[in-house]
Amino acid sequence: MMKLFNTVNKALHFSVLILFLFGCESKQQTTSRVEELPYYEEATFTPKWFDSPAQLPADFHQVPAFALVNQLGDTITEKDMAGKIYVIDFFFTTCPGICPKLTGNMALVQEAFLEDDQVLLLSHSVTPDYDNVAVLKEYADVKGVVDGKWHMLTGDRDQIYNLGRNAYFVEEDLGLEKDPDDFIHTENMVLIDGNRHIRGIYNGLNKAAISQLMADIKTLEKSNIL
Repeated sequence: MMKLFNTVNKALHFSVLILFLFGCESKQQTTSRVEELPYYEEATFTPKWFDSPAQLPADFHQVPAFALVNQLGDTITEKDMAGKIYVIDFFFTTCPGICPKLTGNMALVQEAFLEDDQVLLLSHSVTPDYDNVAVLKEYADVKGVVDGKWHMLTGDRDQIYNLGRNAYFVEEDLGLEKDPDDFIHTENMVLIDGNRHIRGIYNGLNKAAISQLMADIKTLEKSNIL
């Protein structure tokens, strides 16, 4: 009987240890990879490290000025993003493939930072001729978009495509010449700091990548470099 008791007791201790280790692993997945995030300035996303924003070269890549319209008909510009951390993606409302999942994962980011005024979300329509304000508003309501937190943007097609390709570098087919009429269709999300610098790129269809994105947002906030 005593031998049986010792065997059971050891099994219980082993089970507790396994649960503890799994718990530690889960916790690690919610923390950032580094204490400070790198900067990026071109489509290869080669990380650049600086101790402070003051060390960045004067010509270091920065998201340019823009003016687009959200689901409420309000004009959103780079000035609205000043001092804010924001996450961007590209989608279209009639997309039957990756966009619903992409938007669903963006909604997870919205939920995680819903009460955090420092964090905003921008989703750019790649079919702006169809996705007018009324269409975006209907889509936003269905998807649970919170006005003021998450801006679904439409406007000039050339401006949107220029932002996607030359400001956010969201496409993965590096080295290929792009015609202005070529369609943007990407699952990437990009993290931007309060000075409009790129700080990370993530697969918006991958839950682990979304968890890392959330952790990196918190790292940016802790760094006090917005």
